[in-house]
Formats: sequence, C-alpha cells, structure tokens
Amino acid sequence: MSGQSALGWAGCTAVEQDPRRVNGAWVFLGTRVSVAALFENLEDGISVTDFVELFPGVTQEQARLVLEHAARSTTAAVA
Repeated sequence: MSGQSALGWAGCTAVEQDPRRVNGAWVFLGTRVSVAALFENLEDGISVTDFVELFPGVTQEQARLVLEHAARSTTAAVA
C-alpha cells in the first residue's frame, strides 16, 4: 500500500515505535514485525491469516486493528 508509511500510526493501539528498535519503524506491539510487512505481504497476495501464521507474535486482532486504522486514515485523508 503506497503511502502507508505516511499514515499517523500513533493512534493505533496495535503498533508501537521505538527509535532504538527496527530503525524506528512502526512495528506490531511486542514484536519486531513492521507494519509495512503486512501491507507488502497483502500486496503479494498473502492472506491476513497466512501473514499471522508466517509472523509469530502478530495476532489476528492486531492485523485487523492495523487494517481498520489504515482504512479510517485513508478515508479521512480523502474526505
């Protein structure tokens, strides 16, 4: 999803950012899995269920929250 890095992730409870970890990238809470990895995998045709299986530590709920946050942010930016 191009532009996903421009979204304001601070309001999403499923993610965190620490400048000392993963080069400061937004990651799923409690993991080192970047939010970008979810969107890259979805673009490659991987389902959310498969993504959660491929990346232990990321939950289905976290993925859902990230996708919902992205959808709300994108809709708000267009409005």
